[in-house]
Amino acid sequence: MNAAALTAADWQVIALSLKVSGVAVLATLPVAFGLAWALARWRFFGRVLLDALVHLPLVLPPVVVGWALLLLLGPAGPVGGWLERTLGVTVMFRWTGAAIAAGVMALPLMVRAIRLSLEAIDPRFEQAAETLGAAPARRFATIVLPLAAPGVLTAVILGFARSLGEFGATITFVSAIPGETETLPLAIYSALQIPGAEARVWALAGVSVLLALMALAGSEWLARRHGGSGGRVL
Repeated sequence: MNAAALTAADWQVIALSLKVSGVAVLATLPVAFGLAWALARWRFFGRVLLDALVHLPLVLPPVVVGWALLLLLGPAGPVGGWLERTLGVTVMFRWTGAAIAAGVMALPLMVRAIRLSLEAIDPRFEQAAETLGAAPARRFATIVLPLAAPGVLTAVILGFARSLGEFGATITFVSAIPGETETLPLAIYSALQIPGAEARVWALAGVSVLLALMALAGSEWLARRHGGSGGRVL
């Protein structure tokens, strides 16, 4: 990859992609942790259905996910219409909409990484702390969270990488608007439609590959450092 081949517009695309992916992961992390906790620790009616719904974006075509977001969060949707009428807020054709689409697509990977980490924790640690009088909040803060940290970090890394590569749901939900919703995959796709834009395609693809490799290397390093517990999702 030749950095000199990247124009000011390309750097804007890269910066937007990093912002969208970062916001997507930060916003999705609490939801992913809550879902992982419920699936790992609780037994309730509908647990199998919840598990299926969480992992649905992994098997559905991303275009279908984007269409569903459009129906839900678009101006005519139940949530999107309410937000626009009540708060004057819209996510259509905005980078925030791209972050929502990326977060939804990253959610299954993040939940799985955290869930495996929680399930790997020996319950005897918490039982011993309980017998010593530790309150639930203290057991969570001093035992569960530190032991689950590798899985949480892995979830962040994998979610970030997945968000960077998100294409189908994003273009269906918020389209590809330069400077607003045009992330790396969308910019590469747009460049492919232009004759003679091979240099830009190569440059942007090189950035995408580099970022993806860094994320995967970080995930693998965490998995090896912590003996693979809670780090691997595949």
